Amino acid sequence: MAREFQRGHKAKISDLTAGTDLYVGVQIAGPGLTFDISCFGLDANEQLSDDRYFIFFNQPKSPEESIQQLGAQSGDTESFRVTLDRIPANIHRLSFTATIDGAGQMSQVGPGYIRIVAGGEEVVRYAFTGSEFTTERAVMLGDFYLKDVWRFAAVGQGFDGGLDALLKNFGGEVAEEQPAAQPQAAAPSFAPPPQAAQPAPSFGAPTAPSAPAPAPAPAQGFAPPPQPAPPQPAPQMYAAPTVAAPMAPPQSGPVPPTPPSPYGQPPQQPQFGQVPGQMPGQVPGQAQPPGGYGQPAPYGQPQGMPPGMPPGVPQGVPQGVPPGGAGLKAALQPYREAATGQRWTPQNQQLMRVELGMGGTPILARQGSMVMYQGKVDFSHKGAGFTGRIVGNATGQEMELMRCSGRGQVFLAENGAHLHPIELQGDGICVSAENVLAFDESLQYEVRRIEGHGIPGGALFTMQFQGTGTVVVKTHGIPVVLPVTPTTFADANAVVAWSSASQVILSSQVRLRRNAYPGHSGETVNLQFRGAPGNFIVVQPYEV
Repeated sequence: MAREFQRGHKAKISDLTAGTDLYVGVQIAGPGLTFDISCFGLDANEQLSDDRYFIFFNQPKSPEESIQQLGAQSGDTESFRVTLDRIPANIHRLSFTATIDGAGQMSQVGPGYIRIVAGGEEVVRYAFTGSEFTTERAVMLGDFYLKDVWRFAAVGQGFDGGLDALLKNFGGEVAEEQPAAQPQAAAPSFAPPPQAAQPAPSFGAPTAPSAPAPAPAPAQGFAPPPQPAPPQPAPQMYAAPTVAAPMAPPQSGPVPPTPPSPYGQPPQQPQFGQVPGQMPGQVPGQAQPPGGYGQPAPYGQPQGMPPGMPPGVPQGVPQGVPPGGAGLKAALQPYREAATGQRWTPQNQQLMRVELGMGGTPILARQGSMVMYQGKVDFSHKGAGFTGRIVGNATGQEMELMRCSGRGQVFLAENGAHLHPIELQGDGICVSAENVLAFDESLQYEVRRIEGHGIPGGALFTMQFQGTGTVVVKTHGIPVVLPVTPTTFADANAVVAWSSASQVILSSQVRLRRNAYPGHSGETVNLQFRGAPGNFIVVQPYEV
């Protein structure tokens, strides 16, 4: 019987089936919508480092045929064949995606699914509906990923933009549309088929020498393998006409110095028969023309930039306009939301995004730390109970928490502190309550006594987190992680966290003879850490 997965569920392939020759079926539909369903073969960095493993309708199989697109069959909108034991070692993840071709958004789709069939029997199915999405135009449905063994994860993560944006997210390149060629010129290598009226940006798939060219589909302007074309004239570098320099009589006096080479390039030696300081192609005695077509720009000045124009400002564009173009979209592009398909995703050093629907587990966060959320999210007070309040007041490790549940994305921050997600997999970490921003509700936490005093917000105590999940630690500035050695000491006001297996004791450098002298260094009381190799401490560049 097939296992029903929810978004965020994961399992080893070996727990689902003993086979490695798998059928992957995707069913997705919506009124008036057309979909492109693809598979991305990603490397260990989750990047498309080899374009031959971008499997779509115009490149239906990988070189060794470990991944093949089969088309619609058995009630599935699209299907694939995946042979896990034939996938090369450089491929660590297969991401199956669906994107809308044309207008529309994912909230319009009806009930759909991604399923795995092995030996003619369906072993797992992840079902989804349009109510789980909003304005996204793409969705990452499910992944095969290699983590010591091959595993499957139900992702269900929406993604803004279409197939081109998804390809760029994975590090691929999108070929720009070629301008309309003159009637007598041959079509560019990556041009869409002539019958396509409004082709989408074409993704050039690498040409397989022995594989026949697949027939292009009318829904997307992806190019067939390029055919030999007659040589074309070199493209013109600038649209403006060449500026002709006026003739001038030969100048007398010393030879002008050779202009410096562009930054980062070796000095250019004059060509045979060329006078030092003379530009290539310049007639002897002719004055150096202004920077124009074919002329190098002055030192530190971009090519073709009029003198006096600040560097980095394109000609004809007002100052203050972002390099990517004019308008709000270009100005705000660097600050777009980063959606990686993971449960916890740092948006920058001070902002954390958590996907609540992934894994089905709520989170506990510090009250007032939510700065924005999307979707159907419920916020409720998380009480510590009478005993918890007594312990928190007595130890200084009281945390005022809220419970975040539902489906959506919650963004967390607090006073511009640096945030660091720490994933626990059965191990433990000790963190002062003052340095905890949020954590998975599945984690177990308790107050732990140490043999000393002075840790931030906790006198003789700290918080210990154990289990499987993520805890987000906040620091003032960027911290440093140090291994625990027999001589590891840390300022009690700067230490943030340490491995739960470490032993912490109070260390004092006060000596009786110092009482005879006024004042002290201010570093007389520290925390000493002991433990086996593999233990660590985290210290921030700030003393509370």
